[in-house]
Amino acid sequence: MSSILERLAGQLIVSVQADEGSPLRDTAHILALCRAALLGGAGGLRLRSASDVAAVRAITGVPIIGLTKQVQPGSPVYITATPGEARDIAAAGADVVAFDATDSPRPFSVAELTQAIHGAGALAMADVSTLEEAQAAYAAGADIVSTTMSGYTPHSPRQDAPDFELMVQLRAAGLAFVAEGRLNTPELAALARQLGAHAVVVGSAITRPDVVTGWFLQALQAER
Repeated sequence: MSSILERLAGQLIVSVQADEGSPLRDTAHILALCRAALLGGAGGLRLRSASDVAAVRAITGVPIIGLTKQVQPGSPVYITATPGEARDIAAAGADVVAFDATDSPRPFSVAELTQAIHGAGALAMADVSTLEEAQAAYAAGADIVSTTMSGYTPHSPRQDAPDFELMVQLRAAGLAFVAEGRLNTPELAALARQLGAHAVVVGSAITRPDVVTGWFLQALQAER
C-alpha cells in the first residue's frame, strides 16, 4: 500500500464533496465532478461517503481518499469518528481513509481508528490542526497526516489564508504531510508544494460553485 503514497507524490488531489441540501449532493453529480477533475489531470480524489467512493471506484483507478461526516453525540469529531465508519469506507474501495486526529473529545482514540483502517486493508490519513497532533498521529500508526483541520479547532489559528506556518513546522520536524485547507488559487497550491507538501488537496475552489459564487459576491458587495 505504500505504493499509493508514492503515486500521490506531487499530485493534485481534488476533494469532491457536497453538503446535504446542495444540488450537487446526488452521487450522479459527484461522479460528473470527478470525471471533470480527472479530465483536468487530478492524481487523486477525496470523497465523503461510502456510496460516493463505490461509485467513483467503478470508473477510475486513481487513489481515492475516503471519509465520512457524521455528527457524534458529545464530541466535535465528525470526520470518520468510528471504526465502523472507517471499515465501511475501506470496503467501498478507498485506498486511504481520512479521519479527524485532533486533540478533541472523541468517541474512539486515534490508535483505535488507525488499527481499524489498517485491518480493513487501507492506509490511514490523520487530519490534524497542529504539529503536536501530527506527531501523536504518527506515533499512533498513521501513514500520512494532512493539514485539513487547521482553523477548525480552538487551538489552531483562525485565518483566511492556508496554514503555511504549520506546513513549515511539519517539514522542519521531518514529517510527511498532505496540504489541505484554503488553498484556493493555483499559486497557493504551488506554494504548499514548495513548502514540502507530499501532495496538495483542493476542494471548494474546484468543485463547489456555490462557495465560489459567494467569494465573488462578497468581493462585489465590498465595492458598493
